[in-house]
Amino acid sequence: MTHKFDVVVIGAGAAGLFCAGVAGQRGLKVLLLDHSEKVAEKIRISGGGRCNFTNREVGPANFLSENPNFCRSALSRYTPQDFMALLQRYNISFHEKHKGQLFCDRSAEDVINVLLAECAAGQVTRWQPCSIKSILSPEQTGASSYRIESNRGLIEASQVVIATGGLSIPKIGATDWGYRIARQFGLRLVEPRAALVPLTFDGEAWAPYAQLAGLALPVQIETTAADATPRQRKKVTVCSEDLLFTHRGLSGPAVLQISSFWREGQPIRVNLAPGVDLPATLLRAKATSKKLIANELASLVPSRLADAWVSQDPALQRPISEATDKALLALAQRLSDWVLTPTGSEGYKKAEVTVGGVDTRDLSSQTMESKQPGLYFIGEVVDVTGWLGGYNFQWAWASGFACAEALAAKQSGFSVA
Repeated sequence: MTHKFDVVVIGAGAAGLFCAGVAGQRGLKVLLLDHSEKVAEKIRISGGGRCNFTNREVGPANFLSENPNFCRSALSRYTPQDFMALLQRYNISFHEKHKGQLFCDRSAEDVINVLLAECAAGQVTRWQPCSIKSILSPEQTGASSYRIESNRGLIEASQVVIATGGLSIPKIGATDWGYRIARQFGLRLVEPRAALVPLTFDGEAWAPYAQLAGLALPVQIETTAADATPRQRKKVTVCSEDLLFTHRGLSGPAVLQISSFWREGQPIRVNLAPGVDLPATLLRAKATSKKLIANELASLVPSRLADAWVSQDPALQRPISEATDKALLALAQRLSDWVLTPTGSEGYKKAEVTVGGVDTRDLSSQTMESKQPGLYFIGEVVDVTGWLGGYNFQWAWASGFACAEALAAKQSGFSVA
């Protein structure tokens, strides 16, 4: 038996669910399928279980891509305020936590339930779990539809949407399937890599800091990285957020944010006491205090960090009044400009997103349709990656909406301006 639909959306994550619901409500007969039994696992675990579903302020500057302006069209047509209004229609309460980041008051399940309700309103058919064996284009079949062979039977649809995400967090179902489909149809890829991910360091070199696991403090962090292609220039990226020490390296919002810009072999620089004039403060304390350097330092940074820092240098294990100016100035310099080179990251198993993906040169920024007619790519599978703070979910909503509008317009015989 052949199952016929107007649209097949492959991937029941944030982008796929939203796109399917909107398309269904535009009058299309939609099939949404996924190889996993559960929908939207990334939504479920995000934001500590409360889902940082968007950010109040969103623009192209909040995204990484080989073509930074690609996301502009979709973001302008479906805004954070639009998604907030959707949640409000379902009486979902939410709050702003930090720097415009919006979270559900109760649970990430609220967002999932809204998306499922939107799919139900659009009479979307859902198949889960459902695995796909092959996809053939109309050119290959000699028909007017794509032909999809699945473990639930043969499917025909004039339009197919790939919303299968990136490689991050394989334990909840991430695969490279979307990239393989892109290659099958001759689309280019920007090399994927783990992003919004903790950074790791050589075990022996990290030993003095491993004891600080669990310690968090506000920092300013930066990296100078050579971008992946010759088209992009070297740049310095700076952010101010909290840093978290781990047994293997560094994490926390500051490190997750900078990891998206960091390249292997490049150093990062950390100011452990931002906003403090360390040279002047330490020299002033030398003239007025008889405390140990570690104790004086503990008024500027967490005491555990002060102790770990001082323990590495015998010249600092004395009262501050007995230290040389040179030693104190060197201490100030290192604390305000701690230069260290990660050996790697925790990889896709702990990465929140994947940088890279389907090259936007092969996609329409208006419709998300690829150069292969009738084949669309949305969400994380595309080379558009948001900063930490709700931006990636907003890209899922915006790209899904732009695609759904285009699907409906194409089915009706109209074009999207």
